[in-house]
Amino acid sequence: STSSERALAYAIGMAHRSGSGLIIVHVANRLPTTVWAGCEPPVFVDVPDHRTEVLGLELACAEYLAEVPWILVERGGDICHELEEVGREYEADAIVVGSTHGIVGRIFGSVAGRLAKRAQRPVIVIP
Repeated sequence: STSSERALAYAIGMAHRSGSGLIIVHVANRLPTTVWAGCEPPVFVDVPDHRTEVLGLELACAEYLAEVPWILVERGGDICHELEEVGREYEADAIVVGSTHGIVGRIFGSVAGRLAKRAQRPVIVIP
């Protein structure tokens, strides 16, 4: 998304100025293996998301990442939970996200807003 691209550009600038590395996270969809009938909670499976592979190839060829050490991490599940988990695992200084626009953000709450409430590290929201 455009907001994700802006967040990445900001994070690259931060990493470059501070001489740090960058952890780029792609949270893939998880789909239920069964229909939830109300009796049993659904079991989720990670579905291979080819967008991560394409993203990795695009990033590997991107000149704007040439001077910043980076890795791409793929996760499946709730975006907020996974971003915070990756931040914890890699001891990230901050989490940089793009702002959510549109009806989805209004109905379910924005990722940035949910992260700001629960994250154990600074959350930087890029419009």
